[in-house]
Amino acid sequence: MQFASDNWSGAAPEIVEAIARQAAGHADAYGTSALDRAVEDRFNALFEREVAVFFVGTGTACNALALAAVAKPGGAIFCHRESHIVEDECGAVEFHTSGARLMQLDGTLGKIAPAELEDALRRFQPGFVHAGQPIALSVTQATEVGTIYRDAELDLLCSLARGSGIPVHMDGARFANALVRLGRTPAEMTWKRGVDILSFGATKNGCVSAEALVFFDPQMASELPFLRKRAGHLFSKTRFIAAQFEAHLAGDLWLDLARHANRMAERLRQGLAATDKARLAWTSETNETFALLDRKAAERARAAGAVFLDWNRPHGLKLDFGENEILVRLVTNFQTGEDEIDRFLEIFGA
Repeated sequence: MQFASDNWSGAAPEIVEAIARQAAGHADAYGTSALDRAVEDRFNALFEREVAVFFVGTGTACNALALAAVAKPGGAIFCHRESHIVEDECGAVEFHTSGARLMQLDGTLGKIAPAELEDALRRFQPGFVHAGQPIALSVTQATEVGTIYRDAELDLLCSLARGSGIPVHMDGARFANALVRLGRTPAEMTWKRGVDILSFGATKNGCVSAEALVFFDPQMASELPFLRKRAGHLFSKTRFIAAQFEAHLAGDLWLDLARHANRMAERLRQGLAATDKARLAWTSETNETFALLDRKAAERARAAGAVFLDWNRPHGLKLDFGENEILVRLVTNFQTGEDEIDRFLEIFGA
């Protein structure tokens, strides 16, 4: 009963088979193989335009290199105060951008409030050297707490960024989970909204250390080959990452895996809501569930082998904790089975 994180999951069989097919023989190194080029073309088709794609091994590298590509002296990056780049990347963005500041903005349940962004941008007057200069807006889709930006919300944030002349980066570690929930195309959830750079996550969704950094204007990525090499993320045998994406995108496998993870999360949420020992802390729309659990029931489930993490209350959100309640996060993934969820709910509600 594994609900700790989708990073704890294994790899989809199709992905493992794709890697195995590359084990024999030889291919051009450093991203120049025929397979690398073919998968880059597949991304063009996926996003309905010519894009620049760079394969890396981690989501942290994706985010840090994306923002390093647009960095300027005295740079300021606007993001949610509880975004992954703030709380979980050990200063990687600041390191790779040579000291850019993360301007942390508030907003309900992981989503930046437009008024917060507008006010923050207003504080940076052109030519006022002491304040530095805005360089990017970073949004997370889906957010760190399982919520999703709707089209109109992204349109407004991207419009504010465009009005200040800064690009928009999207941290898409759970991009597929948000996409299938909204029923949008990849283009509709990115560049058609005004997003300039996407960290396209795949590791959480069935791959093995495979992420793609996508620039919707290839000219914006002119320095990225050097930045990636300097950061140690230009793998010599990049075909092993390309092979994963080839299989991931073939037949919309990536969307099927995300739909399954989301569906299992919904089954879990419905089951928890039906007990008298749990309350959903807020509405999550992806494969993450956040709940207030009876402490004794949670301990009983853990003793029986269930794995899930205690969680911090989101800043600014009022939660009325019962005396014996704890806040936890439970994450489903492409491997989660109905029997696993039903077993957990049986033990938890015993």
